[in-house]
Amino acid sequence: MKKIFLSIFTAFVAVFLAACGSSESGVNSIERIKNSGVVKIGVFGDKPPFGYVDEKGANQGYDIIFAKRIAKELLGDENKVEFVLVEAANRVEFLKSNKVDIILANFTQTPERAEQVDFALPYMKVALGVAVPKDSEIKSVEDLKDKTLILNKGTTADAYFTKNHADIKTLKFDQNTETFAALMDKRGDALAHDNTLLFAWVKERPDYKVVIKELGNQDVIAPAVKKGDKELKEFIDNLIISLAAEQFFHKAYDESLKAHFGADIKADDVVIEGGKL
Repeated sequence: MKKIFLSIFTAFVAVFLAACGSSESGVNSIERIKNSGVVKIGVFGDKPPFGYVDEKGANQGYDIIFAKRIAKELLGDENKVEFVLVEAANRVEFLKSNKVDIILANFTQTPERAEQVDFALPYMKVALGVAVPKDSEIKSVEDLKDKTLILNKGTTADAYFTKNHADIKTLKFDQNTETFAALMDKRGDALAHDNTLLFAWVKERPDYKVVIKELGNQDVIAPAVKKGDKELKEFIDNLIISLAAEQFFHKAYDESLKAHFGADIKADDVVIEGGKL
């Protein structure tokens, strides 16, 4: 009976370690991805122009361009990528549970997140911003005290206001589409999110404006891999460094972001080349 139990336990451990798929379990993630023939990358499906699904069902945006280049360098074909749609609140969990190999969903690097995942070098700058209807009299955080602020769960905006302004009434949603719909439906008075996203959103909607253009710290957006996955992190770091020679992210900006920002926003205000600020 002990031998049977030991055999079952040994088999269970082997399956568990194989499923982990990270360097922590002794499995080289690069080889695992190459053996599978596809790299699974978590992206947004509702956050244009960074990551979204177009009317034909195709993934588009700044993060998508980078994801395809990762697949090309890793597997020799930019089409060997499986786009996994994520929400802001489940990005960490999707890495931990091996649903994705990499997160590229406009993921702001924070100390709290860095305790749970490993970030590669950054490729974008970001801060928080606040958008309101054009006729709103809101101009500052102080003006939000008796208002309702709309937030996305699991975002840096959510964390910032929860920590620093817990007295402000908030209305939170999982999906970006729900969040922005709530502002347009007047279920809230203002919306806080990444300022880069807000700049693009109001440009397409002249009835709204960004009244707070930079709030809190200026942060960076970076790819994330499972905690301890040294091989994959090193691969992405080296790729980001090498891509600087061709100004890859500036070209990606021109292709996917430039048309969505106003003339006062320049590529150098947003992108980072070679992982260096």
